[in-house]
Amino acid sequence: MPDRLELDDVEVIGSGLHRPECVLATASGDLYTSDWRGGVAHRRPDGSERLYVGRTMDLAEGPRPNGIALEPDGSFLFANLGSDAGGAWRIDRKGQIRPVLVELDGAPLPPANFVTRDAAGRLWLTISTRLKPRALDYRRGASSGFIVVMDHKGARTVADGLGFTNECLVDPTGQWLYVNETYGRRFSRFPLRPNGDLGPKEVVTELGPGQYPDGFAFDAEGHAWTTSVISNQLIRISLADGESSVLLEDSDAGHVAWVEAAYQADKLGREHMEKMQSEKLRNISSIAFGGPDLRTAYLGCLLGDHIYRVRMPVAGVPPVHWRYPVG
Repeated sequence: MPDRLELDDVEVIGSGLHRPECVLATASGDLYTSDWRGGVAHRRPDGSERLYVGRTMDLAEGPRPNGIALEPDGSFLFANLGSDAGGAWRIDRKGQIRPVLVELDGAPLPPANFVTRDAAGRLWLTISTRLKPRALDYRRGASSGFIVVMDHKGARTVADGLGFTNECLVDPTGQWLYVNETYGRRFSRFPLRPNGDLGPKEVVTELGPGQYPDGFAFDAEGHAWTTSVISNQLIRISLADGESSVLLEDSDAGHVAWVEAAYQADKLGREHMEKMQSEKLRNISSIAFGGPDLRTAYLGCLLGDHIYRVRMPVAGVPPVHWRYPVG
């Protein structure tokens, strides 16, 4: 078991970001984060920064990127969390936006949480909830989340009844799709069939008080590292047996207890998610392994204007986009 990470070893990088919920790292050292100014923020290896802002999405509130995915041509997919248009969209580096997957079976998709591609080129999109407002599903019994896949056969729902679906990823073997169920407080997986369909859900592990899993990434030793908002924890989970360990933490016991009481009473709301008492971390929400040896972790953040960097005791698995275009 790796030693715990020390909070003093966590560095703050970047500045002026707006809700950098999702972070991506590449072999070139480029970092990308979703940004609620309406696009994707880019931090180059030399520390310079650029913002790709959407300019053609005709929506009252503009794009609200949550999860993002880097494409081979250098453009980005983003899951739109806006109230007036959900689904998956594409933004290029000139700010041009176009829809990719915004309807299913003739009906508009709700606000989307996360989008990714696997090594086979399939697009995976998660919808956390069908309820409006979304906070109505910050509940122990949440079950309206679902997962959509789009491949050569088209788009279809492949999993339903999830407890506030968050990030999902195909594992390095290509045999499983893993997913975080945030308010179900579960890390789950589905057998992935060759045709892109999923088998029955298996719960890998149930998480405890104050632990609300958001983003995750795989390491090279058969584990997933998942971020927990509220408790501000980085949790390592064994894919073999579900054993979990907290290896980084910046929790405020009183705040966690306040949120836990609301959760148990089915009264959890936006006020609990948007208020944070912590020494350094500000609702860490995603993790990306990067650096030349894939042993540097970059952590996305819901409530700050920056991301975090920390050296890891193990290497990560290179993501699908690891060697996509530079600059």
